[in-house]
Amino acid sequence: MSEEFTKVRAMVFPRTTVLGHGVISQTADVCRTLLFGHEGLIVTGDNTYQAAGKAIADQCTDAGYDMSAVFVGNTTQESVDKVMEAVKKSEAKFILAVGGGSKIDICKIVSKDTGIPFISIPTSVAHDGICSDRASFKNENGSNTSIQAVPPIAILADTEVIVKAPYRYLASGCADVISNFSALNDWDFARKIKDEEFSTSAYALSKYSAEAILHYAPNIRPGLEESVWYVLKPAVASGTSMCVAGTSRPTSGSEHMFSHALDLLHPGKAMHGEQCGIGCIMMMYLQGDNWKPVRDALKMIGAPVTAAEIGLGEEDIIDALVAANKVRKDRYTILGDNGLTRNAAYNLAKNTGVI
Repeated sequence: MSEEFTKVRAMVFPRTTVLGHGVISQTADVCRTLLFGHEGLIVTGDNTYQAAGKAIADQCTDAGYDMSAVFVGNTTQESVDKVMEAVKKSEAKFILAVGGGSKIDICKIVSKDTGIPFISIPTSVAHDGICSDRASFKNENGSNTSIQAVPPIAILADTEVIVKAPYRYLASGCADVISNFSALNDWDFARKIKDEEFSTSAYALSKYSAEAILHYAPNIRPGLEESVWYVLKPAVASGTSMCVAGTSRPTSGSEHMFSHALDLLHPGKAMHGEQCGIGCIMMMYLQGDNWKPVRDALKMIGAPVTAAEIGLGEEDIIDALVAANKVRKDRYTILGDNGLTRNAAYNLAKNTGVI
């Protein structure tokens, strides 16, 4: 006789998503449809304020909103505290996160702690976190930890703004999304071997995202606004897969553990997505999957596929591969419980052309 069914899942998604050319001109209208109060706070940085924040502030002020701004850097406790203080001082009823991943992640955390909704307005797409409910938080030791937060209530992603960011950011975002391939393999292993909870819908969303980047790789080029369009929809779907699963599992596996190991051992050398892309190549090789199309797509896009391209040497990659399984003991991946020996790590990196 089967046990009584008691399964429950809560899924929180962005309510409004607007993507495309010139859409930041709709910011005040979106705020109005979401029935916000009149006091708003813009969370941004110096460069991103000039790129989009000032235009948004002026637009919202002209529409009758009382706007203030706070300028922050990386996703640290200091930045979160600074925004929390600005929220209290301004009595903000809504927050506009105008910037890259760090500004959006800070607002995810503040929104969770205060209950104040925020809109994600990315000025670059360096990873798939523009709409997810996970935030990458920088610890005191310099490493990044993924924590549960809340997704934005709305997304306004303007291709005209994003295309002006350095192309490296977009290529990194492509690499982060394409690395879903190895993350999904790991999740399937954990389902079969550890009986880990699994979501077929989250799996499908994440896989679509990676396959879309693979498909559009020939069309993704520097300086082309349409390239941003090709990347945005998969990036949003990838972030949404985490909201569906209630975990980062659909988008984070052994390739992310390799990336986090690099953050600990060699911080600041490369972007998160770049490291995940290289990690994906190697982990798919370990998983027995067809890794060469992923490598070729990353090369076509202009994302790094070798250690030298991110300023690292042979030993640096080997060190990170050996340490990767220790990053998240709670997450079962192809690296297993014992990880790789140095000789196995060397062979892996060599056979995939990473070193």
